[in-house]
Amino acid sequence: MQSSSVQALRQQRLLLEIEYNSEKEAFRRQTETTGLARKVKRGDAWHPLRFVRSYYNSLNQLSVEVVRTADTDIEHNFEFGRPVCFFRMSEATEGKSIRYFNFTGTVSYADGDRLVVTVPDNAPVAELQATEGLGVQLFFDETSYRLMFEALDRVIGARDNRLAYLRDLFYSGVPAAELSFAPISFPWLNRAQQEAVNKVLRAKDVAIVHGPPGTGKTTTLVEAIYETLRRESQVLVCAQSNMAVDWISERLVDRGISVLRIGNPTKVNDKMLSFTYERRFEAHPDYPQLWSIRQAIRKLRQERKRRDNGWHQKMDRLKSRAVELELRINSQLFGEAKVIASTLTGSASHLLSGQKFGTLFIDEAAQALEAACWIAIRRASRVVLAGDHCQLPPTVKSIAALKGGLGTTLMERIVARKPSVVTLLTVQYRMNEQIMRFSSNWFYDGRVESAPEVKYRGILDYDNPITWIDTSESGAKEEFVGESFGRINKTEAELTLEALKNYFTKIGRQRIADEHIDVGVISPYRAQVQLLRRMVRKAEFFKPYRGCITVNTVDGFQGQERDIIVISLVRSNDDGQIGFLSDLRRMNVAITRARMKLIIVGSVQTMTRHAFYKELYGYVQESAGI
Repeated sequence: MQSSSVQALRQQRLLLEIEYNSEKEAFRRQTETTGLARKVKRGDAWHPLRFVRSYYNSLNQLSVEVVRTADTDIEHNFEFGRPVCFFRMSEATEGKSIRYFNFTGTVSYADGDRLVVTVPDNAPVAELQATEGLGVQLFFDETSYRLMFEALDRVIGARDNRLAYLRDLFYSGVPAAELSFAPISFPWLNRAQQEAVNKVLRAKDVAIVHGPPGTGKTTTLVEAIYETLRRESQVLVCAQSNMAVDWISERLVDRGISVLRIGNPTKVNDKMLSFTYERRFEAHPDYPQLWSIRQAIRKLRQERKRRDNGWHQKMDRLKSRAVELELRINSQLFGEAKVIASTLTGSASHLLSGQKFGTLFIDEAAQALEAACWIAIRRASRVVLAGDHCQLPPTVKSIAALKGGLGTTLMERIVARKPSVVTLLTVQYRMNEQIMRFSSNWFYDGRVESAPEVKYRGILDYDNPITWIDTSESGAKEEFVGESFGRINKTEAELTLEALKNYFTKIGRQRIADEHIDVGVISPYRAQVQLLRRMVRKAEFFKPYRGCITVNTVDGFQGQERDIIVISLVRSNDDGQIGFLSDLRRMNVAITRARMKLIIVGSVQTMTRHAFYKELYGYVQESAGI
């Protein structure tokens, strides 16, 4: 049993190396060949920047704050923990050229147009401040890969301990151990949610909460964490993305649970900041004393040249006092928190050094690479995974690694081998029955039902909740935009906004305002998203509605919902090629964001050559009584 699990994990490591090398090479090529304007458009660079200030943050890291002064409406990919590098645009004899500063920094905050980056102590801050044409771009993320490789090496090498036991259990057909007790009743939850919480409480090794769209996965998970904390003093809660960690943290705080968030939230508001480690650290009564000691240390370092005999003793004394205070503050902060929350890679933070937890909860586990899950699992005795492997998968860029199985998540593996530890949540509270039914039938064996209060929800009387606008006869054709940048379909974009305009006209402006009706316009292609955003911004008709319309990719809408969803599929060609739209999990996310009205815009001729879209189109026609 051990040899098969170790063998499988060695295979995972090889696939991860393929992905690492492929991504590193793609990044190098992109850095060398992609023009700055394209990087800015993709959200991977900001230029030009205005330098705001440099300072030491509460964790004693040198930080640089900058704001972008152009293209401020472009969605960007900067978020906490991502590595970045600064550059300057300089005039060369043959035109403009980019020169990179020879250090990398790490994003500490990214909020709208403001970016805070922690940089090495020896970074040339004065030079950055004086640079004309300063810019910043994302850098290749070595750290995440290093942490994943280390985690795999640790779990492969584990012998005669809890980590080795979990490794061998997850890769075998051996049943997971359970406690035995009568079910506990939670009258405010539905039957499947109650079963899920009870399964989590009974699990000695592993439990899985499988939450299809709108079924209250987060509500169930929060309840399971709350109940676990009645039996354990502290738990670790992780997710793949900062946004998912923020969401579960916020819900836990609402439930009255004290959370300590390691790493910084993506939404920088007071509520989110109030439970971050950094903010709590600053608010500690011992912090002013620690700050003044650190200042004294920095001042003493500057006086190095004229050091006297007592310089080393002074420095040692100050340093040991600073360490003592830091340990005291940390011990108090960690002692008071019931939940430690971080991303999976964030769980490797030096702040958690030596920490062990009875239970680890991993939310959105179906979006995380298996290697990333092992980073956090080493800290826990048992694991609870929550997510939906029928929605967005982890991002794997190498085709070879994907074919080899790198995209198969730990959650999927356990679901396949240990169905007894899985609870499927079966009542959804989001969508009109007709919008929900196709997804339930195709992805969940028809087991998901609508709660009575949402079953017939709608905006207009006698409306059809789901419609497909066929662009086949309109001459709408996809176009390829730039190297590796994606596809657009201009005619389809016009038809998409035309469909929304017509629907808005039927509802009436006053009612949209009074009832705060909100809309999501989704396209799987980022280039189409940017085109649609520009068109919405320019269109006079949509001026009064801009606050209620969000335009984004499928990935950008994960975990969200809107009253009205309009999807622009983009693909329209004579060969029936649909590219990554054949990853049906992505489409499952797109069609299940709508509460009351779903409008699909796309070429029936192109899309229905694929069995899924053929069936979906047939279902839409049937729903409309055609």
